[in-house]
Amino acid sequence: MAQQPFHFHTAAYLTRVGNQKAACLEELCDGIRSCSDASIFYHTYQCLSRLHFLTEGFSNDFAQWVLAACNRPGLAEELAAIDIREYIDLAALRCDLCGIVSAYLLGRPHEGPQAAFEPFYFLEGVQVALPLGIEVNTLQEFREALERLSHASFHYHFIASRLRLQLRSNDFSVWLATALGLEALASAVNRIDIYTHTLESAQKTLAALIDRELRR
Repeated sequence: MAQQPFHFHTAAYLTRVGNQKAACLEELCDGIRSCSDASIFYHTYQCLSRLHFLTEGFSNDFAQWVLAACNRPGLAEELAAIDIREYIDLAALRCDLCGIVSAYLLGRPHEGPQAAFEPFYFLEGVQVALPLGIEVNTLQEFREALERLSHASFHYHFIASRLRLQLRSNDFSVWLATALGLEALASAVNRIDIYTHTLESAQKTLAALIDRELRR
């Protein structure tokens, strides 16, 4: 029995469209530097939710645009190499995104003002978390609840939670370690690669790890 129950939530995202856009790499860098935290979230963390069914291609909107609209595969790969699991706040993520583009343009200043094929529009993702009314107290109950969990709820607890927790972890791993004392399982869950998995396959991998633990 857990020391405290796990409460499942889901999240809905409201997309806001403003008037901020970039028509070249210089403007992209300026935009990343000045856009809202909600915009950084939308184009990185929320991007993984919107493209949850893909395991190929770039993992954030900035990298996608740099490749498709600017034809700069080298810069796109650098932006795509950023692993959001390493960040516990959006300020650090913003700084690194801007630093990558700035460093690239420092060595190629003539590419900065070159017009892209199409502009990049900075959108904002506003998260609204909603309780599902599902409470579990044991690993078996957790496993049963996981079976009917939506992609939105899984993304909320497994990916977006890092910003809320201010930890390089996720809601599931924290609960498994602190409430059930299953530190090895918690560590294994936290190592599930969100870039080589879809949300569905990551969820199935989590279920398989729990099944293995239950068989012990």
